[in-house]
Amino acid sequence: MSLTPILLGLGSNVERETHLTAGLEALAQFLHGMQCSPVFESQPVGIKSGPFFNLVVLAQTDLPLHELDRRLKHIEADNGRYAPNRKGLPLDIDVLTYGDLVGDFDGLILPRAEILKNAFVLWPLALLVPDLLHPGARKPYAELWRDAQIQQELAPVAFDWRGQPLTPRA
Repeated sequence: MSLTPILLGLGSNVERETHLTAGLEALAQFLHGMQCSPVFESQPVGIKSGPFFNLVVLAQTDLPLHELDRRLKHIEADNGRYAPNRKGLPLDIDVLTYGDLVGDFDGLILPRAEILKNAFVLWPLALLVPDLLHPGARKPYAELWRDAQIQQELAPVAFDWRGQPLTPRA
């Protein structure tokens, strides 16, 4: 079984702890070696809504990219993402990177552009995998965060998953 390293971005602005926890539990059923970044609260970008909780997950998968994406959509659906009368965004899970793939893979563009645009993705990446190289920019996430000119405020959130605190250090 060959494993591919992946980075996923998770966010929720409705029953945030409940949905992020449910998402992490669902991911733990089929991903290997999951590690989670600290959780941050951020203001919404591109939509009108309440604030989000966001984090990034590093893991390994034996699934092909499109099967992974399909499973993520099912987890989102199980959390009400596609409900006709939903309010807000209960759970959003994005494939940020899949190995070192760069390009358009049947509509999945990797690495996701949001990595370099949103503090709620880049800062958690810089904390979780500071020395890992962004597949497109070929620079470490810590350096990309240090040099980023992103005007977004993030607030650390007290959050535990499976007894492990995912709270950023001050």
